[in-house]
Amino acid sequence: MSGKQGRLRRISRRLDAWRLARQSDWSPAGEHPERIGPPPTGFTLLPWLLLGLGSLASILQGRAANPWLGGLGLLAFNTLYIYVAFRSFDQGLRTSPPTRLALAAMTLLTSALSLAYGGTWLLFFLLLGLAAGAVLRGRWLGRWGVALAALAGTVGGLKDGWTGLNIAYGTFLSTMVTAAILSLSDAVRQLRAARGELATRAVAQERLRFSRDLHDLLGHTLSVIVVKSEAARRLAPRDLDAALTQINDIEAVGRQALTEVREAVTGYREGSLGTELDRARSALSAAGVEPVVHRSGPPLPPQTEALLGWVVREAVTNVVRHSGAGRCEIAVSGSGGRVRLTVTDDGDGAGGAPSGPGTGLTGLTERLATAGGSLTAGAGAGGGFSVTAVLPVVSDGEG
Repeated sequence: MSGKQGRLRRISRRLDAWRLARQSDWSPAGEHPERIGPPPTGFTLLPWLLLGLGSLASILQGRAANPWLGGLGLLAFNTLYIYVAFRSFDQGLRTSPPTRLALAAMTLLTSALSLAYGGTWLLFFLLLGLAAGAVLRGRWLGRWGVALAALAGTVGGLKDGWTGLNIAYGTFLSTMVTAAILSLSDAVRQLRAARGELATRAVAQERLRFSRDLHDLLGHTLSVIVVKSEAARRLAPRDLDAALTQINDIEAVGRQALTEVREAVTGYREGSLGTELDRARSALSAAGVEPVVHRSGPPLPPQTEALLGWVVREAVTNVVRHSGAGRCEIAVSGSGGRVRLTVTDDGDGAGGAPSGPGTGLTGLTERLATAGGSLTAGAGAGGGFSVTAVLPVVSDGEG
């Protein structure tokens, strides 16, 4: 079986890779998805420094008083602006004291330069608003935006009269719009990251489901085929008709396995407890194990029947392959909103039972736990091995 399990694992990996390729190359609507691209950096805010060209021109043309002092002020402002701009795109650096101190120094320097020169130097308040909006995101942003606008309007009014209103409006707008755009960009990136994480988890869950279904389906089916093939070989020399019956059963089991594998791949397989009990009788009888089946209680919803069908399939497969039993009892009973399934054999493990729980029982335990049930497996009270599954009975309308 190790070679078959290896092939199953390779099939699962190929399916996983195919689904990931489809998910990365195409959107659900059949169009190429948006490229997220790298996160924004301080370079995003650098082009706005062109607003300071008017002040630089006034210095170079000698129209500014104390040009050396104005040049040093322009250099200091640009340095602080670049420093704040690049730190504002890192969450830890944006909220650190040095960044806030640099922004405060920019505020004082902008006010001083604007009061000293006026004119195009007042546009530095717009750059101050850009830097403030990049740094001061959060619930206090509105208050800081109003305060900066009031400061810009006051300084602009003192230097250029009613022009101060335009400066105040521009400062407020640059502060709020910058903060809104950057906050929205962060939110979009976080949502995309969360969507990618959810997609990765969905693929992992689908891969787990596919792996469990193939194990449970083919493990049981191949065991039945082996048992019936052995029975046909034993019967062929003395009872050809009985051997042909076993061969017909092998053909039917193979065809049913193909159907179930297709259903498992598409995720639309629904099991039936009654069908699995019938198959269990046939498989046990072919293996020389006496089947004893008891079923009582009200009808079960399809989801509960499907889960119990998986338990019957896996438990009977283990009986046929490992137990060396002569008798296997399957009991299904329901009462008080819960259903109990017990599969017990009288074997001694002569068939080579593995030590510890196998992959099948581990997967079944996870399936039942997800549905609010439980599964226990171990030595039976009177010897042999026992598997017990307990599930709540929930109707389709309640789920």
